[in-house]
Amino acid sequence: MNYTTDTITIRPIKEDDLHRLWEMSFKDKDPEWKQWDAPYYPHEPIPYEKFLERKDKIVAQDDFWGIEAEGKLIGMVSYYWEHKPSLWLEIGVVIYEPAYWSGGYGTKALTMWIEHLFTTMPLVRVGLTTWSGNERMIRVAEKLGMTMEARIRKVRYWNGVYYDSIRMGMLREEWEAHRSK
Repeated sequence: MNYTTDTITIRPIKEDDLHRLWEMSFKDKDPEWKQWDAPYYPHEPIPYEKFLERKDKIVAQDDFWGIEAEGKLIGMVSYYWEHKPSLWLEIGVVIYEPAYWSGGYGTKALTMWIEHLFTTMPLVRVGLTTWSGNERMIRVAEKLGMTMEARIRKVRYWNGVYYDSIRMGMLREEWEAHRSK
């Protein structure tokens, strides 16, 4: 199953995507995208052969899809269970390619991803956690109709500065009202 707009497609990862995904995500020690995606967690490069050991958790999975633009993989959308018995699910998005930042690609990808999740799962809520240093991610979440549900102050330390952890969320009925506008 794929979802497509005029500029992007989100779809499950294929085996053919693995080398490109590795190049964008784990080939380099200090990729530019990591400055925005939880930089307070260490990032270590992984040799391609080691990355391939993870392929069963990446290829054709429900919780990890690729974002494609202009015929090439540029990022990914994902979800994880904060607490599966209560269907508490958190989502994420990464646009690895800086050339595609601030172009609406992340917003479109998350819009399709949220629609997919609410359509295929009996979810009551979808959440997104980020940090106060990632103002673009906060704006994307707000644009999609998410509400800031929690701000945990000064718990993310990065480059000598404390940042807040930001928890955004949206209920199914809020999503349905937002998308019908």
